[in-house]
Amino acid sequence: MEQTLTAWLLPAITLVVGIAIGFLIARLAPNAAPGGSQRKLDEMQERFDTYQNDVVSHFNTTASMVKKLNQGYQDVQEHLAEGANRLALDELTRQRLLATLHAEEGEKRERLTPPKHHETPKDYAPKTADIPGMLDENYGIKSKR
Repeated sequence: MEQTLTAWLLPAITLVVGIAIGFLIARLAPNAAPGGSQRKLDEMQERFDTYQNDVVSHFNTTASMVKKLNQGYQDVQEHLAEGANRLALDELTRQRLLATLHAEEGEKRERLTPPKHHETPKDYAPKTADIPGMLDENYGIKSKR
């Protein structure tokens, strides 16, 4: 019976010692520790919070810049209106300038009309029927008539 007790006791003690050594190695290894994943989670949460703060800051700055841009646009409109009142030579010109400045986006403005038969410029001289073209062998040679 002594042999059976030793046969069972030795593997059981070896198993307990192996588990204890494995547990110690797992706790001492830096990447295997359960606290490592919590640390990574905390770092990611901190980065996300920083990102959210950056986004809010960006949009606040953009809103204030757009507000300044709108104010600048209004200042330019006022300056142009004052200039039209002061510098226009006659009443008709003054009224047209002011109407153009205060026209809404949807309103149609008076525009200059382009020519009806607009032809693109040519990079060659057009030839007529009675004059030879540049590739004609008699081009540029005066005849003796």
